[in-house]
Amino acid sequence: MGVVVSLILIAVGAILVWGVNKESSDFNVDAVGVILMIVGFVAFLLSMMMWRSWWGPGAFMSRRTYVEGDPGVPPPADPYAGRRRTVVEEEDVGGPPPPGGPPPPP
Repeated sequence: MGVVVSLILIAVGAILVWGVNKESSDFNVDAVGVILMIVGFVAFLLSMMMWRSWWGPGAFMSRRTYVEGDPGVPPPADPYAGRRRTVVEEEDVGGPPPPGGPPPPP
């Protein structure tokens, strides 16, 4: 679920608990509302725990960074801060040139 779905569950549960005054013999509307609010609250807490930062989703995982040079320098606290994307394209330049085409007709 997400933050939005969990907040919707909490809102629907609150409406069922405090907004609906009708009694039913089939099921207890207040109990359904309380259950929806509890499920929404738990989903909200799990969603907040899964977010790595306020700027994007993450998970319970650790990122490993390879630092070339001094191993005593700790990586930045936010792995997304100050990061640029570097694209390196390498061409295969080794070996002799390809053979020429067939000789021209006489």
